Amino acid sequence: GFRKERAALEHLRGHRNIVTLYGVFTNHYSANGPSRCLLLELLDISVSELLLHSSNQGCSMWMIQHCARDVLEALAFLHHKGYVHADLKPRNILWSAEEECFKLIDFGLSFKEGNQDVKYIQTDGYRAPEAELQNCLAQAGLQSETECTSAVDLWSLGIVLLEMFSGMKLKHTVQSQEWKTNSSAIIDRIFASEGVVNSAIPAYHLRDLIKSMLHCDQGKRASAEKALCSPFFSIPFAPHIEDLVMLPTPVLRLLNVLSDTSLQCEEEYEDILEDIREECQKYGPVVSLLIPKENPGKGQVFVEYANAGDSKAAQKMLTGKIFDGKFVVATFYPLSAYKRGYLYQNLL
Repeated sequence: GFRKERAALEHLRGHRNIVTLYGVFTNHYSANGPSRCLLLELLDISVSELLLHSSNQGCSMWMIQHCARDVLEALAFLHHKGYVHADLKPRNILWSAEEECFKLIDFGLSFKEGNQDVKYIQTDGYRAPEAELQNCLAQAGLQSETECTSAVDLWSLGIVLLEMFSGMKLKHTVQSQEWKTNSSAIIDRIFASEGVVNSAIPAYHLRDLIKSMLHCDQGKRASAEKALCSPFFSIPFAPHIEDLVMLPTPVLRLLNVLSDTSLQCEEEYEDILEDIREECQKYGPVVSLLIPKENPGKGQVFVEYANAGDSKAAQKMLTGKIFDGKFVVATFYPLSAYKRGYLYQNLL
């Protein structure tokens, strides 16, 4: 597994949605004698943890779209290079606070299309029907007629997105007889029950995108490139406040700090600005600080740090602090939006 994963990551180096391999080292102190290790970039929260936090609520459309786009970009790249990931699941999709995107990790089961060396690929609950069939045959000592192709990755992603939307683990659902007979009806039912919360048109686009990835026939399944052309990706969504608490970035946003009166009095405004800068610099150098006097974002404080490590430390320490008699609420904020001067209006 080690050599294979290393080779795959070296071939796939340089794509922003694939974990970066920095190098290789030998750990001489492991219990079973020296072992070879991969040195990978440090990433943040996984989709698996995000699903735990969104339990039964489902993730926001902004988060689903962000994750779907990032993972499809990664898949389009690796499929173009002739690789199949073969173990796509929520635990293997991680958020990068520094680059503000989701990245694909764990290439331990990946293979070059047409050169599949392990018969048992993918994880239970995210396994494409053709991989399931291949497993059953391999257990009986038989060879499968159909090769597993890059289409297995799209199946897994379809399930991940369906779980993000529904807020439910779907392992038992996808293993049921009903799913095998009519998965489309089950997907419709999931979307109908959630439809109250999410506005209809974006939800329909997402539903159709997911269905295009979950064809039982791998030949009919959408490719990553084709999936990226879905109208779902042309809809602008705003993040929810929970998203901004969960996904770290180098920018911190402080709420409940300034009253309207302190915004109007120039002297008071300058004093507060200075106090906030002083407080925030305890956690690392502040690159920039913004307090809009008008809506959107009126009275919110945006603090840009040089790196996400500092903003994470600051968020931990500032949350719940009392400033000017008020409890501070600290969330993160997308650096890309902040740099463009784009302040989301409807966050709550």
